[in-house]
Amino acid sequence: MAKTTSRNAARKTAYLMDCAKTYYPEPHTLVSGQGAYVTDEDGRRYLDFFAGIAVLVAGHNHPSIIAAVHDQADRIVHTSTLYLNEPVLDLAQRLSEASPPGLDKVFVGNSGTEANELAAVLARHFTKSSEFIALAHAYHGRSAWTVGITGLSAWRNFGAEPSKIVFAPNAYCYRCPLHLTYPSCEIACAKAVEDIIKTETSGRVAGYYAETIQGVGGIITPPPEYYGIVKEILDRHGILFIADEVQTAWGRLGHNLFGISDWGVIPDIVTSAKGLGNGLPISVVIARREIADAYQGPHINTFGGNPLSSRAAVATLDVVEREGLTANANTVGDHLLARLRDLARKHTLIGDVRGRGLMLGVELVADRKTKEPAAAAAERVLDACKDRGLLIGRGGLYANTLRIQPPLIITREQADEAARILDEALTVASNDVARA
Repeated sequence: MAKTTSRNAARKTAYLMDCAKTYYPEPHTLVSGQGAYVTDEDGRRYLDFFAGIAVLVAGHNHPSIIAAVHDQADRIVHTSTLYLNEPVLDLAQRLSEASPPGLDKVFVGNSGTEANELAAVLARHFTKSSEFIALAHAYHGRSAWTVGITGLSAWRNFGAEPSKIVFAPNAYCYRCPLHLTYPSCEIACAKAVEDIIKTETSGRVAGYYAETIQGVGGIITPPPEYYGIVKEILDRHGILFIADEVQTAWGRLGHNLFGISDWGVIPDIVTSAKGLGNGLPISVVIARREIADAYQGPHINTFGGNPLSSRAAVATLDVVEREGLTANANTVGDHLLARLRDLARKHTLIGDVRGRGLMLGVELVADRKTKEPAAAAAERVLDACKDRGLLIGRGGLYANTLRIQPPLIITREQADEAARILDEALTVASNDVARA
């Protein structure tokens, strides 16, 4: 371990709470970034294919976004929601005009957790119900309430459930919770929502929460029919569809600004955060006008609608549109997906490759027949990638899925470089397994 790395690791132990977890046995400190690359405290450069947990859609330090932030910092950096500022109005108008039809009203906050909390408040006021349906393996935030609608035991380590919350099976085709096979299953996981409404709720449910693609849950990607079936069921029962687009919006899936549009449905409420500010903290709730108007507050947020973050968000949307980042996520994402599938043909450690655009997952297994999760191998791959200059993420119920969510600016050459490093890291992990 280099001297600076060692010193900062000691400072972390001394001053940061132990609950603030970091990747890698020897955590490093990132000191600068440019485009798809970051540099650590020892001067080592890394290809960043996790983008600060799917945040930096336009890459690190994009000049247009940095210029907008600098300009805004010279004007005003804070107002609270008690006063208006031009950037938040510009952002709200931009999102209202760019959102799926009918999603007209916007609230700007600070984090995905906040957004999902407010969505629940809107749903309760509109429906006069406090019951919710969420999905197995879901992740919706780190507040007491959003932990309650999270379907991963590792992340339900505190919290309360002031609402009645029931969980529906997720569309995890590789490990079908109903032990069926797509497409002969006829999307039974989606149809199960109807039975859950009838047997596990009062029949008056406020909302159904779903991440368009489950990120922390392991890049669980529903089949194309899934959300259409669910939406028809929800509409018949008067239940609001709340699409958690914290990780999937802003072009990441490669076809639309909002990922849920890929499934051809329009939710009643959309929540998002992460990539919108390209690194500055910001979140949004976008809702149908009648749902938003049902809640008249009072509702304030000290840092919500922050002019600095809002200005960064408008600049980020400009970059996504001007530089064609959605289309790039599609073309480079397809190329990278093909490379990952090539690796699956080479490495038996890979059980499944899935995802859309530049939100991709590689699930590792000890045995392809039994699908025994290979969590230790996934951790080894993560570390071996870092040693070779590539940063990726890890997730899933069994912590055995590699998460690949790079900036949307990456090139085919950078995708090839990432695949090359991943190939080497998988070889290292496979050799470790063979020696064990």
